[in-house]
Amino acid sequence: MNDQKGFKERGRALEEEFFQREHERLREKLRDKREREEIRAELQAVSGIDDETLLDALADLGLQADTLAALSLVPLVEVAWADGKLEPNERKALLDAAKAAGIDQRHPCYELFDGWMAQRPSGRMLEVWAGYVGALAHSLDAARYAQLRERILGRARAVAVAAGGFLGLKKISPEEEKILGILDRAFEA
Repeated sequence: MNDQKGFKERGRALEEEFFQREHERLREKLRDKREREEIRAELQAVSGIDDETLLDALADLGLQADTLAALSLVPLVEVAWADGKLEPNERKALLDAAKAAGIDQRHPCYELFDGWMAQRPSGRMLEVWAGYVGALAHSLDAARYAQLRERILGRARAVAVAAGGFLGLKKISPEEEKILGILDRAFEA
């Protein structure tokens, strides 16, 4: 009888250990899923990208929300400053684009963005941005890279058009076209 009792106790201990480990594994899986959703939500908020597979691909690269915000906003700022000055309608177009990307006055990136609207960023910023975009080409698959390119260039073009373009005719000025060309070529590198 004593052997029978010891056998049952060991069986229960085995079950408890198994279920405890399984429970821990499931909790870890749930925690990972929640973290992934939080990262995806942060990236979506700063970029306006709503494609979960693209957001997951960017998260897999270790891309942080601040980096994606810069990646998304630098082209807009460059287009707005293309003629060397930021007109009120260009400022409004930038603020609207930032708001669409989830960046408002409460967002940590807003202060930096506001500084870019007050004073044109150095030409080095566009150079660094282009280098980063080129590096992304080697890290993302072609379809995801094309999506990112379309999204960023589409927003930059929208700012150029919304800013009034050449003589307020909703056409893109030659200076803006030049910047759009530089942005486009960065994705071809």
